[in-house]
Amino acid sequence: MGNGGGRFWRLNHCVMVAACRKLHSHTISRRINVCRPPNYNRSQLPFVKETTLLRRYFSSSAETAQSQPELSLDLINIMDQKLAAIENRNSFLQAIVNQPDASPEQYSTANKELKKLRHTVELVTEMRKKHKEIEGLKLLLTESQDDKDMHQMASEELGQASEEEKRIRHSLLKSLLPKDDADERDCILEVRAGTGGEEASLFAMDIFKMYEKYSQKKGWKFEVLDVAESDLKGYKEASAAISGADVYGKLKFESGVHRVQRVPVTEKSGRVHTSAVSVVILPQADQVDVHLKNEDLKIDTYRSGGSGGQHANTTNSAVRVTHVPTGLTVNIQDERSQHMNKAKALKLLCAKLYEIERARADASRSRLRTEQIGSGDRSERIRTYNFPQGRVTDHRVGITTHSIDGLMQGENLDTFVDALLLQQEMDAIASFTSTKH
Repeated sequence: MGNGGGRFWRLNHCVMVAACRKLHSHTISRRINVCRPPNYNRSQLPFVKETTLLRRYFSSSAETAQSQPELSLDLINIMDQKLAAIENRNSFLQAIVNQPDASPEQYSTANKELKKLRHTVELVTEMRKKHKEIEGLKLLLTESQDDKDMHQMASEELGQASEEEKRIRHSLLKSLLPKDDADERDCILEVRAGTGGEEASLFAMDIFKMYEKYSQKKGWKFEVLDVAESDLKGYKEASAAISGADVYGKLKFESGVHRVQRVPVTEKSGRVHTSAVSVVILPQADQVDVHLKNEDLKIDTYRSGGSGGQHANTTNSAVRVTHVPTGLTVNIQDERSQHMNKAKALKLLCAKLYEIERARADASRSRLRTEQIGSGDRSERIRTYNFPQGRVTDHRVGITTHSIDGLMQGENLDTFVDALLLQQEMDAIASFTSTKH
């Protein structure tokens, strides 16, 4: 699997396959192949632990067309109840917007909520039209028993319309699943060396550059915020701002401890060492999100240390920003300009404060993805990179790929990203079906 298993994931199809089964709390622990491309090498295939929420279908080609599976009647009934509630809410909000005496605040609030409901309401309208089309085709079938050509044409059209109706209903299901409003945001990446000394710093540099290459392949903007180098030019810690479409939603499950097993460059006897780095992915925020106040900030400047040139070491270009109410401190010395360092420090501080607020809000909500994916805690070991064996394993979804070189070049990270997003949708469907109203 030189290109990893990511491109063989049929996410939407697999999500809906799970929706067709009755959902249970227990899991079936067995390993099955994710995909089987032509001339495959069994030892190079990734593996995944199957649960009752996730049943894989083999496909000899990623482009093979497959019909959408039927949704269970129980699931359809739950969907219909929630869709009816959405339609009622949409009508109520439309009435407010159309009221001449509605206050600006009422109008703004109602209009904002209407925009969130618009996609789902449009899908409901589309599905109703498709239902009428299907009923018309069924009637035509009944009335054209003596006309073979007409009967065959109506039968083909009915098959296509039925498949289209399934597709629309599947899209409706996805639109009803819980969403994280931060998924569409840009993100802040932080990588820190953990246990392992210089080897951990070197691996931190490798991981940081892996995300940089992955971002470039995705067409995202990767802006280095700060880098603190070790004696061997590894990274003690490094941070970057990543901007693009749905960046945080793609990378949020990368937070945690990444463990590496390899022979360090400093090891003369050839022994394999185990080291670790921590990765933190934070949604980017601005001062509107966290309500930064000037009186809450303490800003200090100092001379930057380490490499950076004579100018950086002889002027007070480095910036330290402290948020007094929380005690959070951010240091940036990457740029020679004090102004640019301050801007980067404020961006990083906003992201940290925004994450604190999100964590406080999430604490009162039902646990999403904690059982299968993990809590997202930065102290949780999520992935192991074994260089002697050429494999990388994600411990949350049980997937292993043997394309470690490609992964470190940012080529195969979608193998894990897609699997974790798929599992998130599995958990969301389970949560959805457990809610009866």
